[in-house]
Amino acid sequence: MATISSPGVAVSGLDVKSIISQLVKLEEKPLDTLKLQAAATTSKISAFGQIKSLVSALSDAAGKLTSVTGWNAVSTTSSDSKFVSATAVGGTLPTTFSVEVQGLAKAQATASAALLPVGGALGAGTLRLELGQWSVAPASFTPGSGTPVDISISASDTVSDVASKINGSNAGVTASVLKDASGERLLLRSKSTGLESGFRLSVMEGGDTDINSAGNTDATGLSRLVAGSTVTQVAANAKATVNGIAVTSATNTFADTVSGVTFKAEQITTAPIEISVAKDNSVVQKNVDEFVAAYNAINQILNEATKYDPATKSAGMLQGDSTAVALQNSLRSAIQSVTNGKEGFQRLADVGITLQRGGDLAVDSTKFSKAMNENMDDLKSLFRNPDPGAASGVAVRVKALATNLLGNDGFFKSKDDTLNLSLKRNEKDRVATQAKIDAFEKRITARYNALDSQMSSLNALNAYIAQQVTTWNKST
Repeated sequence: MATISSPGVAVSGLDVKSIISQLVKLEEKPLDTLKLQAAATTSKISAFGQIKSLVSALSDAAGKLTSVTGWNAVSTTSSDSKFVSATAVGGTLPTTFSVEVQGLAKAQATASAALLPVGGALGAGTLRLELGQWSVAPASFTPGSGTPVDISISASDTVSDVASKINGSNAGVTASVLKDASGERLLLRSKSTGLESGFRLSVMEGGDTDINSAGNTDATGLSRLVAGSTVTQVAANAKATVNGIAVTSATNTFADTVSGVTFKAEQITTAPIEISVAKDNSVVQKNVDEFVAAYNAINQILNEATKYDPATKSAGMLQGDSTAVALQNSLRSAIQSVTNGKEGFQRLADVGITLQRGGDLAVDSTKFSKAMNENMDDLKSLFRNPDPGAASGVAVRVKALATNLLGNDGFFKSKDDTLNLSLKRNEKDRVATQAKIDAFEKRITARYNALDSQMSSLNALNAYIAQQVTTWNKST
């Protein structure tokens, strides 16, 4: 807004500043209207964004009812999970079996002989680490399929330097340094448990390339890391029995032993641990409850946004928005769709899910539980029947509708584009209107300042004439 040059009440007696301010306020009324329109459009963008988020949640809830695993959930129990815990994938047949754990999986660990002086250099050469499996009698090492890792050691490297290089080599072994009264020890431990995750450390001192050379095991120089080293823990597989049959695993988790079931050895057992797998209908109930809640959340926000209260003569933010009403009708149509389900399960109402006044859904838990316990296959068909057209399940229809609404060319993208375009046009109109207001203010300010000056001059002339008339009258 342009600055008004008049200080207020001018010499002429006119309150120029007040006059101009009132005139500018009249000119600003279209701008105020545009600002209100912009605020309303911004609120609509926010409202549709919230509705979009709720539709996405409904899509996720419907997805659980269209998937196989959503209907084939199972529960897994252990008679003592401190010793053996277990899980099972959906669709696993009900079963019971016993597990006894004789041994836990272990990673190989070694310790070098004590090295002195502490912090002293070891000597130049190359360390070689190989992963594989040790046999006990006779003691021999069978390398695995991986490539041995060679680590270059300089003449000035200490035990700590060697440990750091091993840890940075990605050789499948971790290294640390232990200091005690005897000196320093290099501790090595395999990153993985199991017989096939053992390792062997070899040394090639100086420029030697033959690991079996006598100089590489003579307990001098770099060979001190292997000479006199001890195995502090032997690599081992976990050992257990399932119904008395021996099984092993490289880890404490037995993933492929019993079809569909994964059990984990937590401790060595002193008595058999019973593992049971049973169908879990509570997951179906939970998924249906979440589906109903997600639908109700959308219905409630649309009801609130599109309502008109005649008592207060107030309208919701989206009252009169045909697209919002169409969205609500589309969702209700999908919810009330008829399927080709059996045993009379053709509508949600047939299994105790009914439409209430106002459009919310309510679940009759007794009726739904009966349908779930007595006719699970027909109940599943009501929701996830994949047949196209009018025969498709309710959840399938809702999922398809939500996918279309949320798509790159769907309802919400189109609505968002339209509202943002309206907002941009509004911004352009506000800029243009503000420019007109500024120009108007500038014009009338100049005019009233000129009028003020002219009236001031006329007042001065009037005073002069009055003075002359008075003088003439006196002289006469």
